[in-house]
Amino acid sequence: MAQPPSRRSKPGEIDKFLSRSKHLVQRARSGARLIFAIDATASRQPTWDQACQIQGQMFLSTHGLGGLAVQLCYYRGFSELRASKWLLDETALLRQMSAVRCEGGYTQIERLLNHALKEHENEPVKALVFIGDAMEENPDTVCGKAGQAGIQGLPLFMFQEGHDPAVEHTFKTMARLSGGAYARFDHNSAAELAELLGAVARYAAAGRSGLLEYGTEASAGVKLLLQQLK
Repeated sequence: MAQPPSRRSKPGEIDKFLSRSKHLVQRARSGARLIFAIDATASRQPTWDQACQIQGQMFLSTHGLGGLAVQLCYYRGFSELRASKWLLDETALLRQMSAVRCEGGYTQIERLLNHALKEHENEPVKALVFIGDAMEENPDTVCGKAGQAGIQGLPLFMFQEGHDPAVEHTFKTMARLSGGAYARFDHNSAAELAELLGAVARYAAAGRSGLLEYGTEASAGVKLLLQQLK
């Protein structure tokens, strides 16, 4: 039995499709690449949900700066580390994040950094944002990887949830060795986390000058990032 004819495109639909496709390709080629990495072990579910709601700030902050491509990375459970394709808008990133459920397990920061360095070797990554509340690996090992990232021009922005002093010391050291920055937040400071994500996105897209555009009205957290970046 013959199939009914498919709907014909209305005048202009094809042109609009081709124009949008060309725009996405241009963004993929010219936009900065940023790795958005999150600890997805069991204790992080509340903040994961929070990050889902505010992740679009990274894209909104780079409008007019050449675009942004973001890769979502996370670890959870028993030796599970996943990385998405490079995503070009907040809707695609939200779809990926919303499908994830946190599971118990140990941190895998060394594996995460190995992945990031490999991506950076294939094509430069402007920055890595990490959100986590724990560090259960050898501090010397992960700090060594952070130093390697610094040598290769991949700054790490380490955002700590909570107040564990050992985690703070390691995250601060990793940020310093990589040429990045450190900040702390808690589950009650969603607005601050959103602004921090937006600030790093602007840094990835336009360098320190892009971050300076936040001006005197920037939050204390963003000003702290500026003070740490050289």
